[in-house]
Amino acid sequence: MTAFEPKAIGPKSVTSTMQMVLLALLPGCLVFTYQNGWGSVINLVLAVLSAIAFEALALKLRKRSVISALSDYSAIVTAVLIALCLPPLLPWWIPVLACGFAILLAKHAFGGIGYNLFNPAMVGYAIILISFPTELSLWLAQPDGFSTSLNDSIGTVFNGGLAALPQWDALTGATALDQYRDLRLQGTDTDLITTQTQGLFGARQSEWINLAYLLGGAWLLRMRVINWHIPISLLATLAICTLLHNALLSNTLSVSINLFGGATMLCAFFISTDPVSAATSNRGRIIYACLTGFLVYLIRSYGAFPDGVAFAVLLSNCATPALDRFDSWLSRSPNET
Repeated sequence: MTAFEPKAIGPKSVTSTMQMVLLALLPGCLVFTYQNGWGSVINLVLAVLSAIAFEALALKLRKRSVISALSDYSAIVTAVLIALCLPPLLPWWIPVLACGFAILLAKHAFGGIGYNLFNPAMVGYAIILISFPTELSLWLAQPDGFSTSLNDSIGTVFNGGLAALPQWDALTGATALDQYRDLRLQGTDTDLITTQTQGLFGARQSEWINLAYLLGGAWLLRMRVINWHIPISLLATLAICTLLHNALLSNTLSVSINLFGGATMLCAFFISTDPVSAATSNRGRIIYACLTGFLVYLIRSYGAFPDGVAFAVLLSNCATPALDRFDSWLSRSPNET
């Protein structure tokens, strides 16, 4: 299989697969919304509506059936994944732009679902992360659910987001991974890093969201929507790299923070398992996942961005065609020329 041939989603139909992925994302969506309030709901609504609109536009321009293609839920899954990576109370046009890049550039520019080389959601997110790093670092300092009213949240989003408010610096704070990066660059003692970033069993404030993604991902595994090769290999690689790093160097993240921090579980079960942009064979999936896990560890430990999931996935997507060709070559019988 080459990079220009369509890849099948799996044994289930595209619609059924996407519906089950959305159901598996529901626990994570609920915890994310509970912690971040109306801003996360607004992000989800804006992302889903804009993704559907961009999908319809692309299908219309390509003279494809709009209704039948929209009913496969793939654009909605992309939108939800993007929204779950975004801080609450962003300016309204940022999630819209992210979905536009994801649907038009990463998906339909390559020929639509089954043809895209890169994960569309991560392309959209990576572009806005590079373009608007300040806005995407403005997380609520103390996520407290729905203490901010719906009207105030809507006003903030459509009036320029938190950055437009004079008191925004009093409302926002660094995530655990942001704090780790800053403390590491300052050469701070490991004990202080642990105190400021560690929660009950993972990264402060994001551990419960990751636990919810883990539960949803486990259900996908049980329902055979995804295979174990990618999530287990990715998490094992990330854990092993962290353990080796901790044994050799100081000022490193703990295994629990790496596994239950940032977007680790979202990446392991919902992003890197994309059947189109990931490797197709079991052997290729394991190599692909190990590469992704190693890159996540590398970017978190030494990179300028605190999480690194999006860039790790996109770099691994670049290796997917080579992995598929390599596995095809290994699978040939000795008599083949």
